[in-house]
Amino acid sequence: MSEVAKILNPNATVLIPDSNAGCSLEDSCKAEDLAKFKEQNPEHIVVSYINCSTQVKALSDIICTSSNAERIIKSIPENKQILFAPDRHLGNYLQKITGRKMTLWQGSCIVHERFSEKNLVQLKTQNPDAQIIAHPECPESLLKYAHFIGSTSKLLEFSTNSNGKFIVLTEHGIIHQMQKANPNARFITVPYLERDGISCINCNACHFMKMNTMEKILDCLENNSNEIIIPEELRLQAKKPLDAMLQI
Repeated sequence: MSEVAKILNPNATVLIPDSNAGCSLEDSCKAEDLAKFKEQNPEHIVVSYINCSTQVKALSDIICTSSNAERIIKSIPENKQILFAPDRHLGNYLQKITGRKMTLWQGSCIVHERFSEKNLVQLKTQNPDAQIIAHPECPESLLKYAHFIGSTSKLLEFSTNSNGKFIVLTEHGIIHQMQKANPNARFITVPYLERDGISCINCNACHFMKMNTMEKILDCLENNSNEIIIPEELRLQAKKPLDAMLQI
């Protein structure tokens, strides 16, 4: 996301607290692999989820977010073949709600991939009055239980406008915002898969996000460290699919 800020505003100074704070979705779609797919399948329109590298954006026809992905897919003519990258779960969800058959890149988010259906069912049994709300990056096996599916902003909006109890299927950092916006509601996070007989109740966190600590934020602000630099030719190539998204 820091690279998107630099792509769209090249004159701004864009810093990232930890240059190693990447993304499992980005890691699951390498630019060289996407370039090879395009060479072998030139008829496909490449729609890439915004959680991808600058190099992958430069190879894409249009970028989408979880908030606008449905609109983006529906904007593409029916006679066009679509490759959706890199999140196969979001792509599968989009196929269902738009009716468009797409080729799905086999990438995923480590946080949403590792939620446990068994734990979810247990929590729902223990809390029958709770509404299950989920991000569409979750596997279909989890989304089938959800009362509401939406982007991060939509999940926050939904939980703000309803009181009661919510079982939340997304990165648990959102809970703080939800609780601030709706202090009378109760929010329950879903544990990860049980491994070696151990189930972690509060470890459904993105370790990449957690690399950006307060201390590192202070350091990069004081020292202008870890500035995002993108070669201009690459930036312009990556800006085209972002502009296409913004036009829609």
